[in-house]
Amino acid sequence: MIQHLSDIVVEARKKGRKRLAVAYGQDSHTLEAVYEAYKEGLVEPTLYGERAVIEQVCAENNIDISVFNIVEEKNDVKCVQQAVAAVVAGNADVLMKGLVSTDKYMRGILNKDAGLFPPKGVLSHVSVVEMPSYHKLLVISDVAVIPLPDFKQKTVQIGYLARTANLLGITTPKIACIAPSEQLLPSVISSTESAILAKMGDRGQLGNIVIDGPLSIDVALYKEVAEHKKVKGSSVAGDPDCLLFPNIESGNVFFKAATHFGGGEIAAMVMGTKVPCVLTSRGDTSKTKLYSIALACLAAK
Repeated sequence: MIQHLSDIVVEARKKGRKRLAVAYGQDSHTLEAVYEAYKEGLVEPTLYGERAVIEQVCAENNIDISVFNIVEEKNDVKCVQQAVAAVVAGNADVLMKGLVSTDKYMRGILNKDAGLFPPKGVLSHVSVVEMPSYHKLLVISDVAVIPLPDFKQKTVQIGYLARTANLLGITTPKIACIAPSEQLLPSVISSTESAILAKMGDRGQLGNIVIDGPLSIDVALYKEVAEHKKVKGSSVAGDPDCLLFPNIESGNVFFKAATHFGGGEIAAMVMGTKVPCVLTSRGDTSKTKLYSIALACLAAK
């Protein structure tokens, strides 16, 4: 079982190089990460962006520009369109966001005419978090794409969480459905839906997983808290592999608190498209982007 984000790089390398299409890849963090991914044996990169800017950034950061295939395009939206088209045409295995804003990147992915996102599909963001304060990697969703997932979307997200956990070597992942309290609160939607999902899991309707909810975040992550609050009969409390958050606010706050306050590191990708898509913040470090590339390469066919 993969224990650290660095192990994802090792496992992805075993699959051989994947063809990476980078939309508007011309900032230092992106180029450093893609260059490192190339040196790690993960990718054959194609950059869609301004050659002059790429040349300057590479020169300033001692990056060997010869490893990149560069497609000249000054417009960021057109860069996204061209990178998406390359993936859909089968000329690339993984899509990655560069300096372009998230909304423009997502519009390119969701464009019905582009053919990357299937009709009636569910697009979701999945992150793998490594925190000094937790005893293993933690797979979480959704912190960036679905503002308020409905019940059907939650069942699909659970599938994405499970598949990502499977990539880490976890055969039967434990999934905690997060809500304000471990007590069932009939007037709180996240609470009641968590309980239904847990019952569906018990009956095998959600695949090969163990799922429990509602669970508050402290009960989910800390066995001593679960014991103190007398939560009984849960094999998930204190030892989850995955967290399903009820909305984007709660997931995003946890995600950022874990990294900025908790000293954690992450890998992240978008699932639900024909190929894995790397979606990181423009402010993320090159290491975060490297780990995200590795995760997407591991998930790619």
